[in-house]
Amino acid sequence: MKRRLIQLCSALLYNLNLKGFAQVSIYQGRAKGLCVPGLNCYSCPGAVGSCPLGTLQNSLAALDRKMPFYILGVLLLLGVTLGRTICGFLCPFGLVQELLYKIPVPKLKKNRVTRILSKLKYVILIVFVILLPIVFKMATRLPVPAFCKYICPAGTLEGGIPLVLLDESLGSLAGALFSWKVLVMAAILISACFIYRSFCRFLCPLGAVYSLFAPVAMLGVRIDDGACTSCGRCVRTCKMDIKNVGDMECIQCGECMKECGVDAIHWKKPFRS
Repeated sequence: MKRRLIQLCSALLYNLNLKGFAQVSIYQGRAKGLCVPGLNCYSCPGAVGSCPLGTLQNSLAALDRKMPFYILGVLLLLGVTLGRTICGFLCPFGLVQELLYKIPVPKLKKNRVTRILSKLKYVILIVFVILLPIVFKMATRLPVPAFCKYICPAGTLEGGIPLVLLDESLGSLAGALFSWKVLVMAAILISACFIYRSFCRFLCPLGAVYSLFAPVAMLGVRIDDGACTSCGRCVRTCKMDIKNVGDMECIQCGECMKECGVDAIHWKKPFRS
């Protein structure tokens, strides 16, 4: 319950500009220059900050003019301090998927195939977030945030659909690309009903970035090796594709603590003397 409350509060804090929905406008205040930790579309009428993925793509497209020190510093800071705790507690789209998973339909449990598919998000990070924005800029001289433009379901759900529905002029301009984005979003949302956090596990490049910091992140879960009996219950009951508690696929939600019969799983204490 505490985790769900934190998820709800973070989604609200990311989207405090509620009047943006009434005015069908995108907030352009000073806060928009700051990145929020989780996946939250810049173009959402309620968004008061920037998405780190969108900022990274635009920064990479501007490499010919300046180095992306700001966004790289932000990702480094968030990764070292919070890591994938952001995925478990501070990502609005993660919350959406968890709520959809509560719909009473048959569930696909993790298996060898889902573990293999969990590597796909690293491919998407390299291709759509890093390489394509640079290639498009070199070819067309225009910045193209490829992941946001062709894949991101959060952008379609939070930004694209509300703006198109609320603004008739934008609705008349929606074409094949928007239809493609709606199709991708629908497929991801439907899959989330059957597969726990399917987007996070298979496609999210932001989760891929934060996962790289799993060994060094200050906040997260850890196992007390002295108390652990190696029963494996924590891994078996986890809905993510983890091999060990706290590894790169772990979203640090802490749910495994409830499953441990010997109280061997705890939160890290980074400032413990």
